[in-house]
Amino acid sequence: MILILKPDISPDSRFYKRLEAHLQNLENIEYRVHHVQGAEQKLTEIYLIGHTSALSIEEMRAFQAVDHVVRISEEYRVLGRHKDDKRSSSFSYNGVEFGQHNLNIFAGLCAVDSPESVEAMMSALKDHGQVCTRMGAYKPRTSAYSFQGHGKNCLPYVFELAGKYDIKVIAMEVTHESHVAEIDAALDATGRPTGVMLQIGTRNTQNFELLKSVGRQREFPVLLKRGFGITLDESLHAAEYLASEGNQKVIFGLRGMKTNIGDPHRNMVDFAHVPVVKRLTRMPVCIDPSHSVGARFRCPDNILDILHVTAQGVIAGANMVLVDFHPDPSVALVDGPQALRLDELGPFLEDVAIVREAFEKRQALFR
Repeated sequence: MILILKPDISPDSRFYKRLEAHLQNLENIEYRVHHVQGAEQKLTEIYLIGHTSALSIEEMRAFQAVDHVVRISEEYRVLGRHKDDKRSSSFSYNGVEFGQHNLNIFAGLCAVDSPESVEAMMSALKDHGQVCTRMGAYKPRTSAYSFQGHGKNCLPYVFELAGKYDIKVIAMEVTHESHVAEIDAALDATGRPTGVMLQIGTRNTQNFELLKSVGRQREFPVLLKRGFGITLDESLHAAEYLASEGNQKVIFGLRGMKTNIGDPHRNMVDFAHVPVVKRLTRMPVCIDPSHSVGARFRCPDNILDILHVTAQGVIAGANMVLVDFHPDPSVALVDGPQALRLDELGPFLEDVAIVREAFEKRQALFR
């Protein structure tokens, strides 16, 4: 059971203390308090854990501190979509809205290789009116001898260039809790010219200590990619690890499943799960067509497979697209064969706009 308190209720008020005293006297029930920062106000949510089925919703609503009560109906307690659940399915970060109702594009470098590549990418994004990007500083690789990313050494110029080109949010993978501290320190050193969305990659979807550590920090939103060899349910439970520690600003990423059944694509595209995740949870859903396809295959219709699968995800209601671009894919240090060129950015964005409009027309048809 979740108790959502009225926005103006202070922990020092007698109404809050009366509710708190009641909860402390409940047998076989524990509770956790979470503060959720919305666009205009800060909300307090209290999660009751234990034998809550015997609790009366009407009794809980009677407390003057309580605005409304949600009975948990799914396993995903914090991020799940429950019956009569009116909690928001969106959040704002650094001036950008993320939710199940809109779409953001994160085109950029899978791995940062040089200041020149970063600047060329960000300049192209600004020319096309984009305020988000992806920039890989820490890169977990299958081979111990492959390029692992420039790490904290590239963060200062990435953040400074983001400020120069008005980039508001950078999606950046972290593989260790120390990376979060390094990102925060580099933002401070450069005057915090941009924002960062922490990315948990598919290899770390079940790295539970990393999930708990990243979940404990509240500043940065998190993009959690689905594990490439586990079920959707297992990956959604991984997202709950983040939220149970307090960070509910979570986006769920679909990036394809590791199986040879998907050949010749790098992974089996799983974008049919976009509406499933939106039905089961309140998380915005991201698609990663680059890591799903893995190469620049082109159809007889002259459209790249990456664009085709992007369209499949967007027409299904995706809220974010994470896609690889590079000024010169032939010299990219990571995943060059799947990267789109900068001269393809305009057509890519136009194609996404066409498909998004089609999705909105479908929504209107069945509304």
